[in-house]
Amino acid sequence: MLGIGPKLLTLALVAFAASAQAADCGDSPEGFQAWLDGFKQVAINDGISPEVVDSALATATFDRTVLSHDRGQGAWQGATQGNFAAFAAAHVTAGRIKRGKMMLLAYAEPLERIEQRYGVPGPVLVAIWGLETDYGSGLGNYPTFSALATLAYDCRRADLYRTELIDALRIVQRGLLTPEEMRGAWAGELGQTQFMPSAYLRYGVSSNGGRAVDLMRNSADVLASTANFLQQKGWKREEKWDPGDPNFAALVEWNAAEVYARTIAQFADRLAEAE
Repeated sequence: MLGIGPKLLTLALVAFAASAQAADCGDSPEGFQAWLDGFKQVAINDGISPEVVDSALATATFDRTVLSHDRGQGAWQGATQGNFAAFAAAHVTAGRIKRGKMMLLAYAEPLERIEQRYGVPGPVLVAIWGLETDYGSGLGNYPTFSALATLAYDCRRADLYRTELIDALRIVQRGLLTPEEMRGAWAGELGQTQFMPSAYLRYGVSSNGGRAVDLMRNSADVLASTANFLQQKGWKREEKWDPGDPNFAALVEWNAAEVYARTIAQFADRLAEAE
């Protein structure tokens, strides 16, 4: 056997490292299952029980449609960076305003408690609720663990989504949701105002002060958690929220696209108007 000189050894190590890196991510089903099997051990090492890992990831599959949405984000970003008047007109409709005012009445009691606790008025919370999922009617139907695992395997933003995948497992481990209940948007957002798993864990609160938080079915929890997010992002009690006002910055924290934040503000203004 011929000996390997220092230069060839270095090249071999570089090639090996590149190969290992390539095997660690990809944009097709090839290699996905092997990566997922390895990730299960990573999750266990991070404190997730083997039972939770097995139950949550047993049916996770590579989903090409998730990557198609991810690659096509430019169209959405273009819309939210473009003409505010057109975007707002398409989303703040007469029907959505009418239903939003009905929701303000239906949830008047919890909204009052939430405003007392967090300082965020009902019209702002209901506006976000309406824009995100049409008041809980459009949560999305993507299996969360398949969506997150696909994006965690993809090379584009692997670190971000691997963290979110671990947090999704933590949601199951804490008994907040079962894997079967975790269906939502293509990027892994969950619940009636579309929290990523990390946000679900960090900002999710029960409207009645209990430990159980359900952002899928309990609309009062959803509104309280949304208010908690805004408060932690700097919302100022009894201040306004339109562009130039003290609380507009908190709306930008909710969604970094200024067109979207301005749409929330306009929607909230319409909901706050007297009949």
